[in-house]
Amino acid sequence: MDSTSTLATRNAERTPSRVQKVSPDRGNRSPNLSPGIDRAAIPESSLSAKEAMLHLSAPVLRELMEVEQRLSVELQSPYEELISVLQHGTQLGGKRLRPALLLLTGSAVGPLTSEHMVLGTVVEMVHTATLIHDDVLDEAATRRHVATINARWDEHTSILVGDYLFAQSFRLAATLSSTEACRMVGEAARLVCEGELRQVLSRDVLNIPEQDYFTMIRGKTAELCRVACELGAIYSGGTKTTVEAMGRYGDSLGIAFQIADDFLDLWGDDRTVGKTLGTDVGQGKMTLPLIRLRDTVSTSKWETISEILTGPPESRLHDVMPFLQTSDARGYTQRVAESFKQRAIRSLDCLPESDSKQSLVQLAEFCTDRRF
Repeated sequence: MDSTSTLATRNAERTPSRVQKVSPDRGNRSPNLSPGIDRAAIPESSLSAKEAMLHLSAPVLRELMEVEQRLSVELQSPYEELISVLQHGTQLGGKRLRPALLLLTGSAVGPLTSEHMVLGTVVEMVHTATLIHDDVLDEAATRRHVATINARWDEHTSILVGDYLFAQSFRLAATLSSTEACRMVGEAARLVCEGELRQVLSRDVLNIPEQDYFTMIRGKTAELCRVACELGAIYSGGTKTTVEAMGRYGDSLGIAFQIADDFLDLWGDDRTVGKTLGTDVGQGKMTLPLIRLRDTVSTSKWETISEILTGPPESRLHDVMPFLQTSDARGYTQRVAESFKQRAIRSLDCLPESDSKQSLVQLAEFCTDRRF
């Protein structure tokens, strides 16, 4: 029996005292989005990102709020001067997508346990650490309308806070009944860093094949989504087949999410996206729209575009947009994101119908059709 099956069997045999009792109508609870908001009457597109996630996470809202509380507890310090910067770091994680995925897949597969909340906290700390380090690499001043740590403090502080979160996440994972989760999260963190490193080393490299682009974003974005979904299923006693299906769901959703991010960096609205647009082009990143543009224009036109993409960073976005607008790059990028979204949704076919399964379907829709 492999390690995944062994861990799933072990979790399925746990004593009832470790399992949280869930009321049959848990999926129908209405989250309190904010005063005066009726979530059933308002389309998701008009909600803030955080409110939309609360809406979509309704079947596990109580557990997601427990993860939020655990995050706050884990980022306490006996040294008063550290508390504000550590607490500020938790604001940068944003929508809590990864713990929501972990809890929803767990709930869709079987009962949730206290260990699901620990794991939700772990994956969110790892994700936040990567965001904080990413802000240093991108020299970003804001993330989701909040000043980044490197802008409010400095780069040295950002790097150390990110390292602190990595260390704290692995310490917390090591408190679980099995080391398998710690191994899985550690491997996911390694692949995230590997994907980010490959992207940094390929800046201003214009001949990156489309397949290499997918490999990089699978590491930097999809990997942590995949492992969150697998852990949710494992710790609810899922079979090997179900765990693998949930992994495919998380992988496809993560890729769709990153493609949508690349799209929004060019065609989004910075007032709603929450960060400065055009940063990818300015930093020499070859995202899917630019790869499609390169692969569909004439050689002479690409020579002109190449000069733009290797020219002054501050003028790249303005100068390349006319070429993007007259190509099929926009539509192509949307179609590819849609194909990964559909792949994610099909991976849920093995699950019985439930509110949690429906939320997973809606999350896939949200990741490719967002204006946040």
